[in-house]
Amino acid sequence: MLYQDLAQTITNIFGELVSTISIVLVIFAAISLLVSSIMIGIITYVSVIERTKEIGILRAIGARKKDISRLFNAETIIIGVTAGSLGVLITYGLSFPINSLLIQFVDTVDFDLVILRADHAIYLILISTFLTLISGLIPSRIAAKKDPVEALRVE
Repeated sequence: MLYQDLAQTITNIFGELVSTISIVLVIFAAISLLVSSIMIGIITYVSVIERTKEIGILRAIGARKKDISRLFNAETIIIGVTAGSLGVLITYGLSFPINSLLIQFVDTVDFDLVILRADHAIYLILISTFLTLISGLIPSRIAAKKDPVEALRVE
């Protein structure tokens, strides 16, 4: 009876510890996503600043504000798909050595613990694309609102 109570107590303590560590990791991941989204927005804004003359030329030859906005949105989508795909490929590649290390060091494990399912990989790529699109919306609107005459004056 005493053995059973201690086992349950230890199990509860480890369960709470794992829950706490999971919450901390989720918070770190959320902060990382927020910072990366801000950085993508800044990079897109710098791209808008550097390409002001190009925007002016496009507007002067008849491109609408919507076309300019779509140009920068398409660029951020390409960045998101590329980054998400690269992240999924790296994760998939690292799963093999991680699994072999876990099998080697933990005697009770005789199966793969690190598995990247195909549907999860697709979700990750879609989330990456969505986040980069959202972070590029403000710079693309700034680019679309540029006056063509003013944009052509910039050196």
